[in-house]
Amino acid sequence: MIIVMRMGASEAEVGAVTRQIQELGFRAHLSRGEERTIIGLIGDERNVSQQSLELLSGVERVIPVLHPFKLASRDFRPEDSVVSVGSVKVGGRRVTIMAGPCAVESRQQLLETAWAVKEAGASVLRGGAFKPRTSPYAFPGLGEAGLELLAEAREETGLPIVSEVMAPETVGLVSGYADMVQIGTRNMQNYALLHAVGEAGCPVLLKRGLMSTMEEFLMAAEYVLSHGNFHVILCERGIRTFETYTRNTLDINAVPMLKMLTHLPVMVDPSHGTGRWDLVEPVSRASVAAGADGLMVEVHPHPAQALSDGAQSLKPENFAALVRSVSAIAAVLDREV
Repeated sequence: MIIVMRMGASEAEVGAVTRQIQELGFRAHLSRGEERTIIGLIGDERNVSQQSLELLSGVERVIPVLHPFKLASRDFRPEDSVVSVGSVKVGGRRVTIMAGPCAVESRQQLLETAWAVKEAGASVLRGGAFKPRTSPYAFPGLGEAGLELLAEAREETGLPIVSEVMAPETVGLVSGYADMVQIGTRNMQNYALLHAVGEAGCPVLLKRGLMSTMEEFLMAAEYVLSHGNFHVILCERGIRTFETYTRNTLDINAVPMLKMLTHLPVMVDPSHGTGRWDLVEPVSRASVAAGADGLMVEVHPHPAQALSDGAQSLKPENFAALVRSVSAIAAVLDREV
């Protein structure tokens, strides 16, 4: 349920309602707008009376939230959320582009890519230090050494960084270096990890699972939000279907659907969504046209030599062309890159 306080409700009234909620066994989440304060109930609502809450002093109305994803729902927060990644804000009018190599391989490779994507128009640097690979013999990433290189690239270029976290016990390590931690598709329903990043309070980029519905996706976000961590960005990255010409099938439907269901920013990863570098630009244009708040694009100076996902990585010059292309689409929608 959501309790909407009357316009001009006093702090004492807000405090009294919050205490009442806590005495009933719920956690309370306050969302303060310019005119009204909204209090969300976090917990099992089956044994609470809507009418009894409406009688509390300062309460205007109580709204049941029908979706199972309570805190992610637009019922809870009608306006779009904006999430900060370092100095960069994701959501709102601007379309944010995160770009960089799938995996950090070396200092030279990372810095060359970081400068190239910054000059082309990216505002966040992505790079994997820990890599979940299908094969145990594939390159697993440089670990903390890769995080140190990412931090160096941030220092040199000024770009905030996002990198994947794979286990609850490494959340502190990754969030200590990165401005945003990424939870990849294979870990979308790793509930221990979702709890850990929720408790850490760090910005989170949550990718949709390979075979997950949109409701399952939003329920995964709910785990993070339930800890009071609202710094969550959703990322559609393609789902597994019977199609074999692309690595995954990018669900473009998910962008406008999620924008209707949730207040959280929605990004698209066209690199994993297609698995083909020559499809990344057209799919990026479609994503921005559908209303995506940003893109996550893999870029490598020498894709043929990449240790991870070279087939879907753009060369810097192709990435620059993509930025010009999606900027034109964004302008038509009164947005900017």
